[in-house]
Amino acid sequence: MFENVLKGKTAVVTGSNSGIGLGIARELAKAGADVVLNSYTDDEADHKLAEEIAAEYGVTARYVQADMSKGAQCRALIEKAGACDILVNNAGIQHVAPIPEFPEGKWDAIIAINMSSAFHTTAAALPMMRKAGWGRVINIASAHGLTASPFKSAYVAAKHGVVGLTKVTALETAEEPITANAICPGYVLTPLVESQIPDTMKEYDMSREDVIKNVMLKRQPSKEFATVEQMGGTAIFLCTDAAAQITGTTISVDGGWTAL
Repeated sequence: MFENVLKGKTAVVTGSNSGIGLGIARELAKAGADVVLNSYTDDEADHKLAEEIAAEYGVTARYVQADMSKGAQCRALIEKAGACDILVNNAGIQHVAPIPEFPEGKWDAIIAINMSSAFHTTAAALPMMRKAGWGRVINIASAHGLTASPFKSAYVAAKHGVVGLTKVTALETAEEPITANAICPGYVLTPLVESQIPDTMKEYDMSREDVIKNVMLKRQPSKEFATVEQMGGTAIFLCTDAAAQITGTTISVDGGWTAL
């Protein structure tokens, strides 16, 4: 459906050596985009991922290490990419605790990686997009960017901030061929989530099906996980001409979570 629709474009995807970020990067490459993968590690496996994507989809793919908690490194990532037509801000971490017990260091790290990194990469990428005469900023927010859950103060605050940053970016580029939107996933089936299912089955003494429907997807009315391929497909759609007038908004891929 989207074959070669992004040929000639370069996409930078933060936090993309696993999970949602890697899934989006693969789908963008499948659509013809050259991709730059990123995470805070710098292992042989990280670079091998890029090599595999390049070989599988016939695009250029590179891995660039950057600590997304550091503003200077976020900006350097974009500079090292050399071009950035499509920026996907996906990097994120999580910690769960009541507000009085929430560690200060965890708060600072979540705000830095989940929210501030998107500011720094966007600031570095917009001049490149303007020079190229086209651009797409796609921020991976969350259902928690639109609603809240207890014990996730930093994550919810950061994701709400990402949604706000998306709107400001859209307004500042409204008269240019650049759009900015946020994708708000609910629960997505990633290898990390998959690995949590057996332990949750033991904890609740439930079957796999019951754990998924009644525990993990309790707030997701569809009772089905979203997939990384669906995240990637949504990102690609936002890069097409059909989405040229979609900017400054959120697209929920959450099985009806935020409809409640």
